[in-house]
Amino acid sequence: MKEPDDQDTDEGKSVSRSDGKQAPRSTLNASEDVTDDLFTDGEESYLDDDLDLEDMDESSHSSQEYLQGPVVSQEPPVEVKEEPEVDVKKALSANFYYDYLELINTPHVSSEANIPLYFLTLNHSYGYDCRKRANLQLLDSNTVLYIAGNQMVLLDFKNKTQIYLQSSSGQGIGAIGVHPYKTYFAVAEKGSFPKIIIYEYESLKPYRILRDGTEKAYAYIDFNNEGNLLASVGCHPDYTITIWDWKEEQPMLRTKAFSQDVFKVTFNPDNDEQLTTSGSGHIKFWEMAFTFTGLKLQGSLGRFGKTSTSDIEGYAELPDGKVLSGSEWGNLLLWEGSLIKVELCRTGMKSCHSGSINQIMLDEGEVITAGSDGSVRIWDFETIDTADVIDDTGLLEIEPINELHVDKNVNLFSMIKMNEVGNNFWLAQDANGAIWKLDLSFSNITQDPECLFSFHSGPIAALDVSPLTYLMATTALDCSVRVYDFASKNPLVHMRFKQGGTSLIWAPRSVSISASQIVVGFQDGVVRILELFDPKGLTVFAGRKKILDAELHLKYVFKPHTEEVTALAYERDGEILATGSADKTVFFFDVEKEYKPVGFFTTPGPICQLMWSPANHPESTLLIICENGYILECLCPTIKDVDDQNVTTFAIPDMLLRCFHFTSVKSKILRFMEVQRREKQKMLKEKEREEMRRRLAEEREAFGEEEIPEEEEATEEEEEEEEPLPEIFMPPTPSPVLCGFYSAPGKFWVSMGNYDAGFLYHCQFPSYLSGRDFQNQENEPFDFRVLHDTEDNPIRTITFSNDWTMMFCGMRNGAIRVYVLSDNDPFLVSLKDYWHFNVHDNNYGSIKSITSSFDDQYLLTAGEDGNIFAFDIFSEFLVYKEAKAKVPSPRFGIESETAPEDIEDPKAYSIENARKKREHDKLMKKVEEIKAHKREQIKILRNEFWKLLALNKELPAHMQFQRTDFNIDAKIHAEIHKKTSFKMEQVEKELAWEKQKYELGLKKLQDRFREPLESDTIVVYAIQSDHQVASYRLVKPSKYSKLKRPSQTERRASKMERFEKEGPGKKESQKDTVGSVSLQEESVLEKRKKFRPRTLSEIMVENQIEKTKKLVQQAERAQLKILQRKKEWEELVKSISIACSPESPDLCSACLVPSILGVLLLNSSGIPVFIAAEKQRQIGFECGLVSTAWLCSRGTLSALRGEFGKMSISSYHRSSFREPRELNEPDPAREGGTAALGRAVEHKQWRPRELRAASGPHSSRSQSSARIPSESPSSEIRAKPEPSSAL
Repeated sequence: MKEPDDQDTDEGKSVSRSDGKQAPRSTLNASEDVTDDLFTDGEESYLDDDLDLEDMDESSHSSQEYLQGPVVSQEPPVEVKEEPEVDVKKALSANFYYDYLELINTPHVSSEANIPLYFLTLNHSYGYDCRKRANLQLLDSNTVLYIAGNQMVLLDFKNKTQIYLQSSSGQGIGAIGVHPYKTYFAVAEKGSFPKIIIYEYESLKPYRILRDGTEKAYAYIDFNNEGNLLASVGCHPDYTITIWDWKEEQPMLRTKAFSQDVFKVTFNPDNDEQLTTSGSGHIKFWEMAFTFTGLKLQGSLGRFGKTSTSDIEGYAELPDGKVLSGSEWGNLLLWEGSLIKVELCRTGMKSCHSGSINQIMLDEGEVITAGSDGSVRIWDFETIDTADVIDDTGLLEIEPINELHVDKNVNLFSMIKMNEVGNNFWLAQDANGAIWKLDLSFSNITQDPECLFSFHSGPIAALDVSPLTYLMATTALDCSVRVYDFASKNPLVHMRFKQGGTSLIWAPRSVSISASQIVVGFQDGVVRILELFDPKGLTVFAGRKKILDAELHLKYVFKPHTEEVTALAYERDGEILATGSADKTVFFFDVEKEYKPVGFFTTPGPICQLMWSPANHPESTLLIICENGYILECLCPTIKDVDDQNVTTFAIPDMLLRCFHFTSVKSKILRFMEVQRREKQKMLKEKEREEMRRRLAEEREAFGEEEIPEEEEATEEEEEEEEPLPEIFMPPTPSPVLCGFYSAPGKFWVSMGNYDAGFLYHCQFPSYLSGRDFQNQENEPFDFRVLHDTEDNPIRTITFSNDWTMMFCGMRNGAIRVYVLSDNDPFLVSLKDYWHFNVHDNNYGSIKSITSSFDDQYLLTAGEDGNIFAFDIFSEFLVYKEAKAKVPSPRFGIESETAPEDIEDPKAYSIENARKKREHDKLMKKVEEIKAHKREQIKILRNEFWKLLALNKELPAHMQFQRTDFNIDAKIHAEIHKKTSFKMEQVEKELAWEKQKYELGLKKLQDRFREPLESDTIVVYAIQSDHQVASYRLVKPSKYSKLKRPSQTERRASKMERFEKEGPGKKESQKDTVGSVSLQEESVLEKRKKFRPRTLSEIMVENQIEKTKKLVQQAERAQLKILQRKKEWEELVKSISIACSPESPDLCSACLVPSILGVLLLNSSGIPVFIAAEKQRQIGFECGLVSTAWLCSRGTLSALRGEFGKMSISSYHRSSFREPRELNEPDPAREGGTAALGRAVEHKQWRPRELRAASGPHSSRSQSSARIPSESPSSEIRAKPEPSSAL
C-alpha cells in the first residue's frame, strides 16, 4: 500500500515520517527500511497493546548511547542497527491510507475451480436490521449509514441510491460510529480479535485500523466531542472497554467494563475524562485518573438502592456531572455520583413512557426522550437538573413540555438530528421496521411524521419470486407480506394481518396464467391466497387520490392447521396444493374447485419442507421432510366427487406412505475415510520402498556385490504401530433434517444438522407401508458427498438454477455457497468446486430462503437478521435485463368482487375441527331430539298412571290397591338404589384428595384472615339515601392479654403522687406492691408453660425477669435504709429543737448550731455529709435569723438540701442509685443558686413568715415550693422538697 504524497522513492514503499523522531537515526538506512516494511503494511502497522511507552523511550535512549559510543568490533553494524528499531513505533502520516481492495473480505473459491471470483455481485439491499442498537448514523444532510449483514450501506434517502462497503473479517459488523465533524466514520467488526476501521468520508478510503480491542465482537463505539479519541466496548466474553488515540492507532486505556452485556459507551460532551457505560441491569460511571502507576480508567457502579434493577438502554450526561437514564418501566432516573437522586414520573404516578426509554438527548436546553411506545417527549432541563426527593417514595412528578406520538406499532430505538439550518428535523430508527423523519419544532407549521423507508421487522420467514417477471414476495413474523420489484429496486406494496407469516410460495403459471397469486401461511394455521394486480388497469373512480404501482387483494382464506404453517407446495400440474404444519399434518386442496379440502394425514414429526416430484418422474409424489429425522413419500391423492355434507372427517384412511427414518452414519463414514487414508499412505510407502530397492539393486550392480554402500543398511524401516480407528458413535439426540430434494424416483438427498452436519446424504425409500408403525424403523443412507467446512456450518436451504447446473446453498452462518454441476447430474457426481461468500450476519443471520429469478439472472436471499439481498449472477454472455418488472393486470371484475371474510381469531376452528364440531353438533341435535321424544312418551305414561291412581282412590277401601302393589319388581328399585350409592361412593373416592386439599386450603385462609378477627367489617346501607355506616375490623387480643393487667386507677402511684397525697411524714412500704408484681410475673410464666414448651425466647424473657427482680430487691433495700436514717434524723432534730420566735432578736441554740459547728446533710445515697461553718460562709450561707429559720423548718431543711446538696431533686428522681458528687467538687448550677439565695437575703425579699407558713404541718407540695427572685426578672429558683431527703 502506497502513500499518496510519498516523496521517498526507496522501493516505492517508504512513508513520510516525523523529522524529530527519525533525526537520530538518519544514518541507519538499513533499520529505516526494516521499519518501513514493518509498519507500512496494513497487517503489521500496529504496536502491541502491552508495550509500555516509557520502556520504549528508555530502550531507544540506551540504544542511541550505545551507537554513539566507541565501536570495538569491525563487523557491519547491521544487527546492532536492527535492535533499537524493534520497539519503535513509527508515526503514521496524516496522508496515509490503506488499500480497500486488500483489506476487505473476498469470496472464497475452491482450488482447481474454474469459477470467477465475483460470481455474484451485490445488486441491492432490501432489508434493514432495525433491532440493532444505533444502526442509523447520519453522514450528511442526504446520506445515512447502517449495517446490513456483512455490508455497510450508505443510503442517499433522497435519491434512494445505495453504496456498499464490505467487512474485512467476513464475520459481520458489530457497531458503527460517526466523527462529530462528519469527516470520518468507524466500523467495528466481529470475528476473532476484530478490527475497527476508520473510513474517510467522502472518499471512503480506509484511514486507520485499530486492532486487538476485544476478543469476539464490538458492541458500541463512540467518538469524543473533539473527535481525537474513540471509545469502544466489546461483547461476550471479555466486555472490554478501550480508549483509543485512533489517529495513532494506539490504545490509551483498557479495562473490563462489566460481567454482563454492555449496550452503550459514550464520552461526556463537556469532559473527555468522564465516560458512561450501560447495559444489562447496570450503569457505570468512569473517570480517567492519574495514579502512582499512571493514567487509569476508574469505574463506579451505579447502585439502584430501593429502585428495582433495570436494563439501561438510553442515558444522557448533564453538564454538571449528573446522568439522566431511562428504565424498563418508562421512568427517568437522575443519578448523582453513583446513587439515584430521584426517580421522575408523570402526574398521577404515571410513567414517563409506556415501556422502556431507548434514547435520551440534550438539545438546545431541552431533554428529549424516545421510547418503545412510539412517542417523543420534550422535558424542561432546569426542572430535571434541580429535581430532588420530596417524600419517602423517591418519586417526583413532572410533565413534558411537548409530546409527539409518531404512529401505532412504532418502537423508537434511536434518533439523530439532521443538519438543516432553520429546521428541527430528526431521523428515527423504528425497531418495528422503518426509518422516520420527525419534525420536533412544535410550531404551527410542524410537519407530520414521515415514513421514509419501510422494512420487515425481525427475521424473514420466507421468500419467493414470480415465475414470469422480476417480482419478489416476502413474509415475516411482523405480520406483513411485501412485494418488491428487484429490477427497478423498488418496494411495491405491503399488506398487514393479525398474525405473523411463516411460509410463502408464488403460485406457478399452471395455477395462474398471469402469475398473480401468492400463497402465504401464518402462525395460527391460516392459509391466505393473495392476488397481485396493477391498479392502474382498473376503472378510475372519482375521489381516488393516489394510485399505487401494485395492490394485493385477498382472494381465498382457510384454516387447515392448528399450529403454524411451515411448508407449502403446488403439485407439478398445479391441481393440488399441499400444506404442512408443525401440528404434524399434511393437508391437500383441490385448486380447480376453489381450494376445496381433499383430505389430510398425520406424520411422525413436525414438517419443515414439502416438495413434489419433478416432471421427469413417472408418478407425481410428494416428499415430506420432518424435523425429527423422518422423511415420507406419498402419492398424489385422488380427488373424489363426494358430497361435502356426507363427509364426517377429512382424514385419509387408506393413504399409502413410504418412510425413511434417518440413522446417523457419520461415525461410520469417518471410519471409512480413515481406513482409505491409511491404505493410501501404505500404498505410497510401498511405492517408495520399491523405488528404493530398485535403486539399491542398480547400485549393487555398479559397485559389485562386495562393496555395499551405507544406504543399504537403512533399507528396512520398522513398521510403525497404527493408531486405533475412530469408534462408532450414535448421537443421543437424533440430528434434525434441515432440507432435501429429489434425485430420482424413490431417492433423495438430505442435509443434516448438529452431529451429522458436514455431508450430503443420499437415501432411498423402502417399499410402501400399509401400517403407520414408523417408530421402530431405522434406515441408513447408501451414499454421501463431503461438504468442506460445514461441520459447524450446515446447509439450511438448497435451490437449483432452472437448468440444474448450479446449486445455491444458504448456510447457517449467513453465507452463500454455489456449486457448479455438470449437465444432467442428479446424483451430484461433480459436486466438488464451489464459490463461498459471507453475506448475512454470522451470528444470527441464518439464511431462511434462497432462490433465483425465472431467467437465472438474479439470486435473492433472505436471512434471520432481517436483511434481503439481490445479487447479479455472472454470465459469460451479455444478457439484456429489463429496467422494471411487469405487474400482472387485474382480472375482469376484480374491483366489484367482495373480499372473503378473513379469519382473524387465532382460536378459530381449523377445517377438520370445524367438521368435527359440525358432526358433534349434528349428533347432539339428534340425541336431543331422541331425548325429547322419550320425554313425551314418559309424560304420556305418567299421565295415564296418575289417572289410574285417581280411579284407584275412588274404589272402596277394601278394593283399593296398595301403593306397593304398583311395584312390579322390588329388586329393580333395590338395584337402582345400589347403583346410585355405588356411584356416589366412587365419586367421593375420586374427589377425596381434592376435597381434603380444598378443606385444608380453606382452613389455612380462615386461620390466617378470619380467626384473628374479633369482628369483621359490617356495612349498613340506608334504603332511601346514600348514607352508610360501617364498622371496622377488630383483631382479637393475644392470649397474653387475657392475664389481668392493672388499670389506670389500679396502677401503682409514683413517688411524687404519693408524697402529694400522703404527705412527707407518712411511711410507705413497697413490699406488697413488689410482691403483687412478682405474683403476676409468676402467673404469666405458669400460663406460658401450660400453652407450649419453653422456647429460646421464653428462656431469655425469664432471665430478664430474674435480673429485674434482683434490681427491685436492691432498690427496696436501699429505700429501707433511707427511710430508717430519715426516721433517726427526725428523732434527733425533735430532741434538740427549741421554739424559735421571730420577735426574739436573740438566736436560739438550735440556730447557733449550724453557724458554729456546721450542717449535717444527707446525700442521694442516704449517707450523712457534714458541712463546716467555714465552708458555709464560702458558699454564701450566713448565720442569722433568716438562715436559722430556714434550717429550723422541716420543709425548708429539705429545700436547703436540694439547693446546696450535690444532687438535685430532679436528678435524684431520674437516677436514685447514682453515686453522689464529691463535696468539694464545684457545681456551676448549684453555685448559681447559692448566689441568688444570698442576693435575696441581702435585699430582704425573704420573709420569716413565709418560711414559717411553708414549713407548717399543713403545707402541701405546691406550698413548699419557694420562689426566690434574682436580679433578672425572668430567672427564678424553685426549691422542691423531696420526701426521701433529710438533714
